[in-house]
Amino acid sequence: MDEHIDSPARLEGSPRLFENALLDKLSRVHHTVPLFVYVPILLALTFFSLRLLAWPTAFVGLVAGYLVWTLVEYFGHRYLFHLDLPGRVGARVHYLIHGVHHDHPNDRLRLVMPLLLSLPIVTIAFAVLRPLCGPNLVLAVWDGFIAGYVGYDMVHYYVHHARPRTKFGRLLQQRHLSHHFRNNTSCFAVSAPWWDEIFGTGPSRVPAKIR
Repeated sequence: MDEHIDSPARLEGSPRLFENALLDKLSRVHHTVPLFVYVPILLALTFFSLRLLAWPTAFVGLVAGYLVWTLVEYFGHRYLFHLDLPGRVGARVHYLIHGVHHDHPNDRLRLVMPLLLSLPIVTIAFAVLRPLCGPNLVLAVWDGFIAGYVGYDMVHYYVHHARPRTKFGRLLQQRHLSHHFRNNTSCFAVSAPWWDEIFGTGPSRVPAKIR
């Protein structure tokens, strides 16, 4: 573990990422913003899904979309967020997309995705799912995908700043903090820990190290 990782300023700090004041402001987001932005969209998608589909079909689509999100969460964190990019530009890109979170893991304004990142993700998801699912089923699947994303954001904030009272909540927190402070080559799934067990990156299956 890096000797300076336990510094309160490092854990709690909120460094400036951009010289441009607007960009820097947009890089910070209150953890309730995804709820205000996406919950109305989720309600609308649920409403129209049930208008267009029988409820069992809509439910299956919702679950499928949620599972797609959890895979995006796992593989995105494992392979994109922890990608070692060459050169100074690569190091800067890595720091912007994820390194800053590992350096300042308790920064309350950088624990959920800013809209500049989440909106393109959910838009690309729709573009990919639409030809695969068709015009009606895609609404339910996209509903599940966005619900999974919002759940991930809320869980991520929760495991950094809450005191879980349930066994599952404590498990999620322990695994994610293990990723930060014990072994950042394990526990990539924040809200869906079963994928780490399936893909061999659970906390007991990877030698402990911080790289």
